[in-house]
Amino acid sequence: MPEIEIAATDGSGRFGAYLAMPKTTPAGAVVMIQEIFGVNAAMRKLSDWVAEMGFIAISPDLFWRQEAGVQLDPDAGQAQWDRAFALMNGMNQDKAVEDLKATLAHARTIQGANGKAATMGFCLGGRLAFMMATRSDADANISYYGVGLEGLLGEAGSIKAPLILHIAEKDKFVPSEAQAKISSGLAGKPGVAVHVYPGVDHAFARMGGHSWDARAATIANGRTAELLAKTLG
Repeated sequence: MPEIEIAATDGSGRFGAYLAMPKTTPAGAVVMIQEIFGVNAAMRKLSDWVAEMGFIAISPDLFWRQEAGVQLDPDAGQAQWDRAFALMNGMNQDKAVEDLKATLAHARTIQGANGKAATMGFCLGGRLAFMMATRSDADANISYYGVGLEGLLGEAGSIKAPLILHIAEKDKFVPSEAQAKISSGLAGKPGVAVHVYPGVDHAFARMGGHSWDARAATIANGRTAELLAKTLG
């Protein structure tokens, strides 16, 4: 599938994105938001999976403002993790949201799109998906094991579209106190669903990864597919 380019709305340049198209169009689009490892093989596989479900998948390179084309492997040793954390710490998340909004707008107008678009993010991307829920007009937002969401709850009043949070009970980056704050902070909010998956760790839905859990991932992905089908057509 091709790589495409999208213009940054602040005029600072163009960034790449991986595009996976479904067999039939018109179709809704899903902006796939990377982990801290860039638009790597795992993100491309996830994008292909979303395309196989019948949606257009676009995964933008959110590290381009630091270094374009980063593809790291979380199962290939500590050096890859060190590089990933350095890039995450160097990211301006407000600018990343701007780039995601540009991607969302592009996704709605791409040939074969039906005009509806959602976001789906993992890890860092799960945090950014929550930020897109509070700051963008995406038709739905899906967050897998987003980090630091308890610090974003002050923005929750801006959530208008359906939002799913998939949280790993044993997530080493999201301790139980943080999980409790997230659950209570979003309790009773219309259209927001918080699911905690017992006994699994961060990245449980990364197929073949060190924390992969087939049962939890299948349940989470089923909820994801159901929301996408309902909101994107």
